[in-house]
Amino acid sequence: MPTAERQKMPLPLSELTAISILDGRNRRDVAELTSYVSEYNLIRTRIEIEAQYLMALSDIGVVRSFTPRERQKLSSFGQRLKLSDAKKIKKIEDETQHDVTAMTKAFRTMLAGTSLEDVVEMVHFGLTSEDINNLSYRFILKRVTHDVLIPALDSVIDKLTDQAEEHKEIPMLARTHGQAAVPTTVGKELVVFASRLNKEVRELEKKPLSGKLTGAVGNLNALQATYPKIDWISFSENFIRSFGFEPNLTTTQINPYEDMIAFFQNYQRINGIITDFDQDMWRYISDGWFVQQAKAGEHGSSTMPQKVNPIRFENSEGNLGKANALFEYFVRKLPISRLQRDLSDSTVIRDLGVPLGYSLLAYKNVLRGLSVVQPNKEYLAQVLNADWTILSEGAQTIMRRFGIEDPYSLMLKLTRGRHIGEKEWKELVAKLSVDDEGKKELSKLTPFTYLGLAVELTERAIKEIRRLRKK
Repeated sequence: MPTAERQKMPLPLSELTAISILDGRNRRDVAELTSYVSEYNLIRTRIEIEAQYLMALSDIGVVRSFTPRERQKLSSFGQRLKLSDAKKIKKIEDETQHDVTAMTKAFRTMLAGTSLEDVVEMVHFGLTSEDINNLSYRFILKRVTHDVLIPALDSVIDKLTDQAEEHKEIPMLARTHGQAAVPTTVGKELVVFASRLNKEVRELEKKPLSGKLTGAVGNLNALQATYPKIDWISFSENFIRSFGFEPNLTTTQINPYEDMIAFFQNYQRINGIITDFDQDMWRYISDGWFVQQAKAGEHGSSTMPQKVNPIRFENSEGNLGKANALFEYFVRKLPISRLQRDLSDSTVIRDLGVPLGYSLLAYKNVLRGLSVVQPNKEYLAQVLNADWTILSEGAQTIMRRFGIEDPYSLMLKLTRGRHIGEKEWKELVAKLSVDDEGKKELSKLTPFTYLGLAVELTERAIKEIRRLRKK
């Protein structure tokens, strides 16, 4: 067979032949998402909602009363759907070219031959596909967020918090604009990220979603025309609330996406915080301030045997970039739907699992990275001790207390652009025009003690993080 023809032949799907790394080399890290964001689960969720709708119609007398056994059967239809059943629905879709129609046809077939056969024609009664889809995608987003993504993020927060507590008293040099600033502690810098993440994750945890059941263009036309004496507005509100969503009665064919967009933007902020952390850790490791444990059997380079690369943080950064690029497109695209509805949002929202997959992959990698790094205490101390000009801020501020005129300009003249060791610093302090009490105060300053309230602030932040986690 000619090479070109052979290359065009489709290969069976596997980790080696998948187009995306999420279904390929990284599938093991994100496989748990398949129970939530796969098309198989989308079909199951649609059936779950159709079944709940039938029971809701029964509750208001549009459909006959169901026995407890029939209700139990209806409630379990979606989650009991086998993969082989979903494949049959996909075959129906090949004919109908409409996924929700294929699902409703299959659902009617499931009811045929059972005690529920007499209500087959009431499946999808008075609904449009979007009445089912808008709830299905929101169910998926809510469930995967709470069951998978938030626990993964909480693991990162816990690891950061524990390490912040462990290293809260280790002094290190803080840098602003990449230049030496003043001392801080390792724990304080770690807890900053834990605190930022925790606030965003707790916000994600309580973020609401809406739902709509308003028919083809948002006016409940078919339902009102068929049963004009029923309060369909109350029915719609109650049905949506039964899923834990906020009813939206003011819609076109679609439920506007602002609530889901709020989720995506929350994820964007979370991913931005972790990207910030990834880049800081990359720099700390590069500078030797943090060290990585070399794992037996791993190679850092194909040609340089000595290398231990910060691959977990680099991997996390790259995947977060991809996730946020997709979230950004979702945020820009999904608010827009021509007139009462066009289908361009459909192909976009079907990829809901992709940015979530890249995000989960990143969260797992940053957690792995954290598990193999430790602060290099000895080297951090060397860096601090190498340049005592980092005490200039403290010195000029203390001098103000003792009435020295323009101490900032004085210290600027003595220290800017210079690197001064302990001996030179003490000599500099001794020559200052400050009384003995002032010199005594200045002499107490060292790079290892000029830490402000870093330890106390770290402890307070840790306490607050853990308090919010318990709510």
